[in-house]
Amino acid sequence: MNRRNLIARLGALTGLGAVAAGSAKAETFAFTLSDAEWRAKLTDMQYRVLRQEATERAFTSTLNDEHREGTFACAGCGQALFVSDTKFDSGTGWPSFWKPLPNAVGTRPDPGIFGNRTEVHCSRCGGHLGHVFDDGPAPTGLRYCMNGAALVFTPA
Repeated sequence: MNRRNLIARLGALTGLGAVAAGSAKAETFAFTLSDAEWRAKLTDMQYRVLRQEATERAFTSTLNDEHREGTFACAGCGQALFVSDTKFDSGTGWPSFWKPLPNAVGTRPDPGIFGNRTEVHCSRCGGHLGHVFDDGPAPTGLRYCMNGAALVFTPA
């Protein structure tokens, strides 16, 4: 690791990385609730993931093992995000998909201690879903690695 990378990572740890997250929260979304309303609507884990960008522990979500046909939607606002045909077992311990539904998610840079990643959020409510990586299967080559707590599943 060179000096520039070390300084960038330390900056992210000390709050400089929060500048990007803070500006992302300034975005406006079609579905909004007050903080109190989000806390009342969501479980503690859903709130921490969707509203505070936490990550659930790997292999803890039952949705990781969900193999039925259906739709995965945002646990915050109910917007459909992924269909089961695009889900695959990435071996990472989180539900993974190779393609979202059209206009269902947004992305933004997520610099931090783990390097530069791309954060994925619901395009309707801005809820944090996870990250997207370029090590997924064909045809997209993408892996949308989602927190199960950020999703709800509806069988077809």
